[in-house]
Amino acid sequence: MKTIPISCALGALLTATPTLAQTPSAQDLADLVRQQAAEIADLRERVKELETRSEAQPPRATPPVLAESPAAPEDTSGQGTQPPTLVTAPYAPQLIPPGPAERDIARARSANLAGVTTEWGAGLPVFHSADGEYTFKPRGRILADVGSTFGSDHDGRNITTTGMRALRLGFEGGVGTHFFYQIEADFSENAAEIMTAYVGWRDALSDDVSFDLRAGHLFNDRAFDGSTGSDSTAFLERNTVANTIVPERGYYGVGAMARAFFPRGHVSLSITGDRVDGDQSDSDSRTITARAHVNPLRSDTGALHLGAWGFDESLASSAQDLTRNTFMGTRFNGALRVSTGALEGGTGTTGYGFELGGYQGPIWVMAEAGQRLARRDAARPDFRTRAYAVSAGWFLTGELPPYNPRNGSFGQPRVLDPVFGGGTGAIELTGRYEQVAFQNIPQPADGWTATLGANWYLNSFTRIQVNGIYWQIDNATGPYAGSDSGQTLAARLGVTF
Repeated sequence: MKTIPISCALGALLTATPTLAQTPSAQDLADLVRQQAAEIADLRERVKELETRSEAQPPRATPPVLAESPAAPEDTSGQGTQPPTLVTAPYAPQLIPPGPAERDIARARSANLAGVTTEWGAGLPVFHSADGEYTFKPRGRILADVGSTFGSDHDGRNITTTGMRALRLGFEGGVGTHFFYQIEADFSENAAEIMTAYVGWRDALSDDVSFDLRAGHLFNDRAFDGSTGSDSTAFLERNTVANTIVPERGYYGVGAMARAFFPRGHVSLSITGDRVDGDQSDSDSRTITARAHVNPLRSDTGALHLGAWGFDESLASSAQDLTRNTFMGTRFNGALRVSTGALEGGTGTTGYGFELGGYQGPIWVMAEAGQRLARRDAARPDFRTRAYAVSAGWFLTGELPPYNPRNGSFGQPRVLDPVFGGGTGAIELTGRYEQVAFQNIPQPADGWTATLGANWYLNSFTRIQVNGIYWQIDNATGPYAGSDSGQTLAARLGVTF
């Protein structure tokens, strides 16, 4: 700090005091000099005190530098990429409280100190802690449908409708290499409904065999199409095997599941109760489900898929209604249903099915068949459901079908030339024939559909689907009893994060 010369101070004082400037006496000058000397001595003491404080105070910390690990390869073991190296400063910034103007900067520095890294995958970020111990990812799914039915003998079936097949939000994450969790809620029927919600533990028994255990509200591992998510099916809806050879509780139940994975397939076993609900006035139904699949032939461009599954369900006293109304073609036309009429007295169900298919290059084929026996009390005969479906697809743009050999189901395709990157996206042509029959009941019913479809994948998580469906339904009861046929044209815009 610079001191003010006495001559300058004297000049300023003379200028500011006209009387002194005109007739200064020797005594006045002496008094002024003594006053200025005292002030200068005081200023020197203050400067010395400030310099002493400055030397004793540590310098303000700077945020750490995140140095990327050199050539960190992608970790195919499922643990993600290696976290960046954290280079820390010698002092923590929280030791120096920031002033009002520095609070925003301090928050940013604190985030940097936490070492959180972010990577963008299928539309949403995945967050990793600096040490790689914690991961967190938001999840979302939007499936918007429109469909128009025509050609029916009943005007009530010839309608055009819209609907949200899925409007789902949630998140998933993990702690360390073993613990993981996921929760999702769906709002598609204009009401919140818990879907997948579980915690789990995964580990390896050897280099080739791994397993996971999960508990909570679980999605079925049942059938090829039934194990595929609604956002990954090749058609707008799952086939009749998945939709009719199913426990009364549906696709979800609260319980536990164990899965083991080996190089050419997997096995799973679960025991579950009812879906998430608020009714604790009665025991839950109990369902035991098992599934296995193998790939006896597999290469980089193809695989042969064989699978089998089954379940046994013991119904609670409050779940004895076995009435079924299975949609055909599209779920957003409530008149297109294969209906059994009222069926009371249910005590349990047993179902099983088989899967045969595979892919070679851009072409895939899958056939499924199943049967369900619904047990009734002694006064009524058992109710039998039979269904089968044959599906096929061809990626005109050369992509491989999104077959997941670990789970034995379909996932999201890897689009070679995404639209958002200036490309054409992936184009897939599909076809399916399916049939269902409700038998051994007072009012039997059956139906079948033939579907031609086209899927345009703008990228790996955005798609537009169109299905042209010819359907035939024969009901023995209900407002549309008798044989009827017609066509439905339906489309979907889907985004999955």
